[in-house]
Amino acid sequence: MQEEPEQRISWRWRDATIDLGLSVRGEGPTVVMLPALSSISTRREMAPLQQRLAPRYRTVAVDWPGFGDLPRPPVDWTPPAYAAYLAFVLSTVALKPHAVIAAGHAAGYALAHGCDHPDAFKRLVMLAPTWRGPLPTMMKGRRPWFDRLCRMFDMPVLGPVLYRLNVNRMVVRYMAAGHVYADPAWLDRDRLQEKLAVTRAGGARYASVRFVTGALDPLSSREEFLDRARRAGMAMLTIYGEQTPRGSRAEIEALAAIPGMTNLRLPLGKLSFYEEFPDAAAAAILPFLAEGA
Repeated sequence: MQEEPEQRISWRWRDATIDLGLSVRGEGPTVVMLPALSSISTRREMAPLQQRLAPRYRTVAVDWPGFGDLPRPPVDWTPPAYAAYLAFVLSTVALKPHAVIAAGHAAGYALAHGCDHPDAFKRLVMLAPTWRGPLPTMMKGRRPWFDRLCRMFDMPVLGPVLYRLNVNRMVVRYMAAGHVYADPAWLDRDRLQEKLAVTRAGGARYASVRFVTGALDPLSSREEFLDRARRAGMAMLTIYGEQTPRGSRAEIEALAAIPGMTNLRLPLGKLSFYEEFPDAAAAAILPFLAEGA
């Protein structure tokens, strides 16, 4: 099995040049792996699953702009930026891969791209897919003050203070135990330190607050989310864990019920089940990938 060193790619969006992390492992048909969008997410959350797929596939895991473990510029991130970045990845970094594996909000972006570009990739695996950010999910929709909250986090002095209050050690532990990991002890000292380091990267607050408030939602409604899935021409697999939070689970199960959708509910796991239980995730994914290889 071939393992390449950690790499970086540069992508330009309007007046900003963004450096992003890239991890490539294995040989064989290319599989692009897209992490979730959250304050603690990077391509490294895909590493346990990547290691299990690499004996059969060339796996390419990339960070999203505004997230990852590198410093990030002060950009007013929007869905068109993320759609453009995904198009860049699938046309430059990994041209026409065999499959895309996408977690959380990344699944919504991959689904939309696959509908608009039917030849971009052959198969799509969606891991606990979401289309709506945490605050809109909790409040059953967007509110006008969400945009004001983004502006407050953008402010030079107030913004960093507000951001630190929302990503301190206690908050990250609470968030992880409530929504992300089934076993709170999984986020041990070393893993917690790694997640906290992600939140402290320069410029992390700009994309983080936009994700939380729904400003990065890839689609506007459940109806649009399901319509994209109905119209998608590629083979699709949806996987989620038994302990997925109620609000997210309702959206995932609506997607899983689409005719032609292959779906699997694992007996354990929350939103990041693929990181916590990579053996179970790989056992579900490998047969699906092999069908079209």
